[in-house]
Amino acid sequence: MQNKIRPRILFMGTPDFSAEVLGALIQNNFNIISVYTQGDKKVGRKQILEKSAVKIVAEKSGIKVFEPKKFDEDAVLELKNQNPDLIIVVAYGKILPKSVLEIPKYGVINTHPSLLPKYRGASPIQNAILNGEKETAATIMLISEKVDAGEILIQEKVEIGEDETYLELSKRLSEISAKLLVKIIPLWTEGKIKSEKQDDSEATFCQMIKKEDGKINWQDEARAIYNRYRAYVSWPGIFSYFEKDGREVRLKLGKISLDKNETKNDFEAGKIFLENEKIKVKTGEGNIVLEEVQLEGKNKTGIPEFVRGYPKFIGSVLK
Repeated sequence: MQNKIRPRILFMGTPDFSAEVLGALIQNNFNIISVYTQGDKKVGRKQILEKSAVKIVAEKSGIKVFEPKKFDEDAVLELKNQNPDLIIVVAYGKILPKSVLEIPKYGVINTHPSLLPKYRGASPIQNAILNGEKETAATIMLISEKVDAGEILIQEKVEIGEDETYLELSKRLSEISAKLLVKIIPLWTEGKIKSEKQDDSEATFCQMIKKEDGKINWQDEARAIYNRYRAYVSWPGIFSYFEKDGREVRLKLGKISLDKNETKNDFEAGKIFLENEKIKVKTGEGNIVLEEVQLEGKNKTGIPEFVRGYPKFIGSVLK
């Protein structure tokens, strides 16, 4: 990289999306003085303590890592003493106070995976898929006190595949965001580009995702259910309830697809039936094909194996 200014960059991020961007900045020899990330978290049934994806990348590159629980006076002073020229935030998971935003002379740059001003908020990729959008964008912007309302530096539109899942789209957007940041940082710090204001009148917002959002309503259209699966494939997943031994148990739908060869029937919504050697579920309009399920407390199972274990599954109704 040949740029006249090599600013001192402080990076903030937590998940895989952020780690992809951090890795690109390191590869392109940007001067990353430190990394801020969320603290180690207990995950899984065994509650094993795991580092964030960003922490793993930073430590491999010998970059100092900070994990403040909040930006109190001590944390802000510690950050200020590092004298960053620029702060880059990528899915950090914390809102920065004004006292932090005012520290770097080139401001605070954020990546946001949506076609801003659409889908401001914490779950833009999931919501774009959930709502059946055909396109989204990787956006690089300046952070302001108002969430995701800062001025835009650069934006690249991205088509969303009709079967593309959150994990696949997130991976693509992280790669594009990394590419755009590598391009934009020297241009911004050398004063060669200007930021553009967003049109607040066109802003839309996305809600925080909750575990219960994965519950399927079989009265919905098949496409809407499939979009929910695509959006929530990483977390929280989609689920329904299946009557087993006289009681309802939770059934996670690990893998589903749209029935593209459906025939008309008068089944009630949620009815499970066999057609053309496929296990299907009737929806409000159209059918869903079940491919992999997971019964509460059990391992994931391919649908043929599951049906062999629970032959009464066919003919029952998911709730």
